Amino acid sequence: MKKITVPQMSATAVMAAVLCVLGPLSVPIGAVPISLTPLAVYLAVFLLGKNKGTLAVFLYILIGLAGIPVFSGFSGGPGKLFGPTGGYIISFVPMAYIAGLFIDRYGNRWPMQVAGMLLGLLLCYAFGTAWLAFVSGYSFSAALAVGVLPFIGFDLAKIAVSFFLGRTLRERLEKTKLYASIR
Repeated sequence: MKKITVPQMSATAVMAAVLCVLGPLSVPIGAVPISLTPLAVYLAVFLLGKNKGTLAVFLYILIGLAGIPVFSGFSGGPGKLFGPTGGYIISFVPMAYIAGLFIDRYGNRWPMQVAGMLLGLLLCYAFGTAWLAFVSGYSFSAALAVGVLPFIGFDLAKIAVSFFLGRTLRERLEKTKLYASIR
């Protein structure tokens, strides 16, 4: 197993911090809020790659699990993670890995990168909806209506913004010597 360097640890911690800053920013519209967390997840994997980007997301979840208010609505703790929206939060880890896998593997083939981001989002929707139905006692279709349908447009916009912002930042960072040390 390849060891992680100090610059890589630092970059991973910075992206976990970005998640902690953007994660609480949300608009409550019902049982599931509109959150900026998916945008930050995609930025993490664009800038750090699948492994370190996924690690940053995992660290973010651990910080929230410890009770620091980094989840939507400035909440945190086990109650939030194992509550109705916990499935969406937990699924950010595989979402990051899948999106990162496609982003890393298909460097200049943007349709495949977007496909990976969409696939990760679909996994997040599936697991989050199943968890919401289980915890809240909703039928799967009711949980889908509450936890997915109102968010599709917003999440597609987050994919577009994170795609263009992530690619732009990555291209600019690749021109520096610093970027090679964090990848």
